[in-house]
Amino acid sequence: MAGEILDNRGRGDAHWHWPAVHPEGRKFALITAAASFVTALLAWETLAWPLAFLTLGVLAFFRDPERVVPQGDNLIVSPADGLVSLIAQVEPPKELIVDDGSGSAGLTAGPVTRISIFMSVFDVHINRAPIGGTVRRVVYIPGKFMNADLDKASDENERQHVLVERPDGLMVGFTQIAGLIARRIVPFVKPGDLVAGGQRVGLIRFGSRVDVYLPAGTDAKVVLGQTVVAGETVLAETGTQKLIEGVSQ
Repeated sequence: MAGEILDNRGRGDAHWHWPAVHPEGRKFALITAAASFVTALLAWETLAWPLAFLTLGVLAFFRDPERVVPQGDNLIVSPADGLVSLIAQVEPPKELIVDDGSGSAGLTAGPVTRISIFMSVFDVHINRAPIGGTVRRVVYIPGKFMNADLDKASDENERQHVLVERPDGLMVGFTQIAGLIARRIVPFVKPGDLVAGGQRVGLIRFGSRVDVYLPAGTDAKVVLGQTVVAGETVLAETGTQKLIEGVSQ
């Protein structure tokens, strides 16, 4: 199905299938499966069964389902699965603003809308590009491992900033943030790479958060408390400002 065009008039072929497991997770599943097998041979059933269930949990955590990415030059799609836990007007991280010596400009200083998406251990943890274009920056920052649901996690936790520039010059930055359990941010891209909107660009192991910095003059099309899907949910349309309200029910 990957690369197939589907539309709102029924074109394409859609059917459910078991999601693939990302290669990053296969080694962990192999280790737990081997441990379960060995303990079963030794008749240590009190360990064998929990290890078997842990293997299934690892496979589920690293699942990598296909996504149907909305197409449109003005669309910004969610880079992560999870809960919209914070929406605020903030200054973008300095790492995405200051001159990094690469010859490519960063984001313009000034308050913009930041959408924070919290990923629990039950969410898919593959992160995707919010727009198509050229990766201009990938900046890793070591830090703490406090609860990723806290606002200050954006400034204090281990994190990785990514900046993508569209062909027309518009830039969107996002930050992968480690959490209490997460201990590694794994990038799939580097500066200079070309990415499509919704393309896989990295993952964070075992619970975390992603912050998205919308361009100036752009409001979120999602509301606080909404569950979003990486590569599919439209977070914003560039240049659009409108109050959107939701009702919890």
